[in-house]
Amino acid sequence: MDVAIIGIGLYPFGRHEGVTAIEMGVRAAADALADSGLGWKDMDLACAGSLEVLQPDTMNKHMGLTGIPFTTVFNGCATGGNLLLTTANSLLAGMGDLAIAIGMDKHPRGAFSVGDTLEGLGLGQWYGETGLALNPQFFAMKTRRHMHDHGISEECLNLTAEKAFKNGSLNTRAWRRKALGYDEIANSPMVCDPLRKYHFCNPSEGAAAMVLCRADVARRYTTHPIYLRADIFRTRLYGSFETLSPSVPAKDTPGPTVQAAEAAFEMAGMGPEDIDVLQVQDTEAGHEIMHLAENGFCRDGEQEALVRDGETQLGGRIPVNTDGGLLANGEPIGASGLRQVFEVCLQLRGQAGDHQVPGDPKAGYTHVYGFPGVSCVTILSN
Repeated sequence: MDVAIIGIGLYPFGRHEGVTAIEMGVRAAADALADSGLGWKDMDLACAGSLEVLQPDTMNKHMGLTGIPFTTVFNGCATGGNLLLTTANSLLAGMGDLAIAIGMDKHPRGAFSVGDTLEGLGLGQWYGETGLALNPQFFAMKTRRHMHDHGISEECLNLTAEKAFKNGSLNTRAWRRKALGYDEIANSPMVCDPLRKYHFCNPSEGAAAMVLCRADVARRYTTHPIYLRADIFRTRLYGSFETLSPSVPAKDTPGPTVQAAEAAFEMAGMGPEDIDVLQVQDTEAGHEIMHLAENGFCRDGEQEALVRDGETQLGGRIPVNTDGGLLANGEPIGASGLRQVFEVCLQLRGQAGDHQVPGDPKAGYTHVYGFPGVSCVTILSN
């Protein structure tokens, strides 16, 4: 893809009383524009996404009424990835030379659930009565099945969570800055077997933004452009057990993450061995473990050894969720995918500070997964 990221901005995830989601989006956009050395008036188009904000394009009244096309996107937790894809494709279609993508959200405390909107999602109340409309219960069941089928232990879950909070403690922008020890995680209350309190992320608040341009002009604006090598979005196939699936298949079908990852590597002309820093959807610790295999970085069952041997740590062979991921940052749905891209850009620029991956990383990978069984993968390089 002949597109580059030339500016990045983040309104840190967490709890921000008295600040609206739109205001967070405005501040993240302003930071991204400042990072690029450009202004809102320079933008030829904009894209924004959110769950809680009905029309995020109304933020243009804060940024400036310049008349630019402003597209809104929503694809569950995969919104951020598709935001970047939509913005990039708009540039490639000739709609302009400079564009901005903005994700934002502000969620209440508690657990994510689609229980109040089942009929609008094509499912009846029976689905909610099974417990699957509540994210923690669905992901617990999927994690337990993966553990059973591939020999993954509860120790692997605990070590994955411990790594996330350790990385978060090193990241000045993270919400959860306290490193948690293995025993504290392992002895925390069971929420949905096999997942404990510290295996889950929290709904949170925040925003992220990216300024993009055509790759051939990127160095007009910055000395450190990050190039978008691939951005692929996929939906589930029949027989793939995903969020909002109305049945459990007798035989597994590869999910949307597998499809997106394979297509992204093909588009980029790269393979998993070329990736130096990796961000994957980790709504809970089991998700990170499953997604390592689904994205092609190991085979099912190999995660146990990778995690135990420290290969997913900052100094390991496959540094995963280097900023603490969703466990340490929480998830504002509209922004979390762009937060991953923000983190990879920092790493490739060598600007991640105490949580910088050693060895001068050259290529990064992001992956988001959301309802109703959709996934988006990006590959970036400097």
